[in-house]
Amino acid sequence: MSDLLNHRAGTLARHVIENAEQLRIDVYSDGGTVLDFGVKAAGGLSAGLMLARLCLADSADVSIQPGTIDGVGWPQVQVYSDSPVEACLCSQYAGWQIALEKYFAMGSGPIRAAAGIEELFTKLDYQEQAARTVGVLETGQLPGSDVFEYLAEKTGIAAEQILLAVAPTSSQAGNLQVVARSLETCLHKLFEVGFDVRRVVSGLGVAPLSPVAGDDLAGIGRTNDAILYGGRVTLYVTGDDDSIAELGPKVPSSASECFGQPFLQVFEDAGRDFYKIDPHLFSPAEVVFQNVDTGRVHQFGAIQSDVLRASFGL
Repeated sequence: MSDLLNHRAGTLARHVIENAEQLRIDVYSDGGTVLDFGVKAAGGLSAGLMLARLCLADSADVSIQPGTIDGVGWPQVQVYSDSPVEACLCSQYAGWQIALEKYFAMGSGPIRAAAGIEELFTKLDYQEQAARTVGVLETGQLPGSDVFEYLAEKTGIAAEQILLAVAPTSSQAGNLQVVARSLETCLHKLFEVGFDVRRVVSGLGVAPLSPVAGDDLAGIGRTNDAILYGGRVTLYVTGDDDSIAELGPKVPSSASECFGQPFLQVFEDAGRDFYKIDPHLFSPAEVVFQNVDTGRVHQFGAIQSDVLRASFGL
């Protein structure tokens, strides 16, 4: 086992700490190291880009690009990687619910690979043995020593060697890092429908940067809509074309019966229970496969600008 993802994220984290004032984030210790990107700290766009890179274990490029929504100029968050499975599924995917008696957060980052407790890691045959680790928590609560003790037990890494970057969805940084998940949601959907994700040699995703919401519930709605109805992903894959033609229609968000409704409506209809929502909904609006072996191109899904305009208040 290696520690590649955790090592890369750790190197980036040291850079973030050195530039904390410029990034408008706060750094403190409470059992382990906490980087507050938006709970009490102001954060910002630069902080959001760094937070997204930490989620991806600095194994992908993240940037803000110009774009439009139905003719209106609108910033887009672009992510691309030549190590998409490791960056997105083994690090960025928020597959770890950190649930203690008085604390809850969605956990992502290479700390997941250090723990290796999700079935995903068994199927991908991936785990890391690290002396230090980095995690990203989507929550409005700053973690205390009890959270670090819990994570130390799960990872086997001393609490003082654990670094946690924290931001709520309703912050500038937290909002951006969620929208930076267009490629990740696509790869996870591929994984779930039975496509061999190891065939994906490179990937690029773009989604409109949703307006920062006034509260986390509204933020969850807008950030999900950005990907479900505005996300575009291009995958560079190897192998045959028949399997792409067969599974491709199942990949975009339009494969779900819930498609077409703003995410907040879907969430309310499910009793605010993510696990009651059709899992086929969680993927970008449009997916393009470029087969680097055969030269064939396959396109599935389409952008839904009307839902984006309603969600974003345009």
